[in-house]
Amino acid sequence: MFEKLRRHPKRIVFPEGEDGRILRVAEKAVRREILAPILLGDRDKIRALAEEIGVSLEGVGLLEPEQAEDFEMFCRAFEKMERYRRMKVANAAEVIARPHYFAAMMAQYGQADGVVGGNTSYPATVLRALFHVHALLPHVEHASSCSILLDAGSAHFGKEGYLFLADCAVIPEPSVEQLAMIGVESGKLARFVLGRAPKVAFLSFSTKGSATAPATERVVAAAALARERAHEQDLTLEIDGEMQVDAALVPEIAALKAPGSRIQGDADVLVFPNLNSGNISFKLLQHAAGAQPYGNLILGLGRPAAQISRGASPETILGTAAAVGIQAIEYHLLYPAG
Repeated sequence: MFEKLRRHPKRIVFPEGEDGRILRVAEKAVRREILAPILLGDRDKIRALAEEIGVSLEGVGLLEPEQAEDFEMFCRAFEKMERYRRMKVANAAEVIARPHYFAAMMAQYGQADGVVGGNTSYPATVLRALFHVHALLPHVEHASSCSILLDAGSAHFGKEGYLFLADCAVIPEPSVEQLAMIGVESGKLARFVLGRAPKVAFLSFSTKGSATAPATERVVAAAALARERAHEQDLTLEIDGEMQVDAALVPEIAALKAPGSRIQGDADVLVFPNLNSGNISFKLLQHAAGAQPYGNLILGLGRPAAQISRGASPETILGTAAAVGIQAIEYHLLYPAG
């Protein structure tokens, strides 16, 4: 990713710029010549913090939303959005002054190539601004998310040491249609990153009918619908489910539990039946297994963006920002219909 970004550096805006982790990430990104970081917040506070922790701000953009040249233009543009009228606020300036909304408007109107936020705020704060400002892509009925994990030494961690987990941040209880969409959109991202057809496993507590319940039937239906949608969009994805996670990741177990499956213990993408299971698994793999996380990358929006955890390390933030930058380079290839 870094090599590609050196050839095509992208402008990534961080709405929560008054954070030492973000300052360290910005310095590293500039030094490696991979990103042009833009930090929102009080300039004096950011400069004081940078001096305190010994970080250089050379090449780093600092912006205070209400003092920015584009503030009034963003306010006028936001007033014309249908989503603004639904918010029922008296003054658009009150909204655009919020850093997450200002960052989203920067990406919407070409002042930045992507947004990375969440390091000091609740996920809903980040997602609400993105969803209010950015329209969904034409073929998507709901935004979702996908997180990327890198192997920490496990023998069963995807074919090439990557796992893509979806959805770990956005839709609490996805319908069959939404679950299918999550599988297809996360499969697209995996194909984009891996450069090959990924294997997408729809997870459950059952493998190929070993248990029957409404929850397992919903996963079976979602996997079938995802295959249909992938075919309609002419996407090369290997999709199967319902599967237990061991059958998705361990070849020996897959041979016993699902001998005829398209996935033989070499899944790249794990689609979870709900947000509880996805988020818990993501945190367990990160903190108990030592996997390196990147994300959550928000899928289905017209502009690249990511919501990171308040506990994210500088390495996670830098890698996530790089992933958003990579998406920005070829967003038209990732989402040709958009």
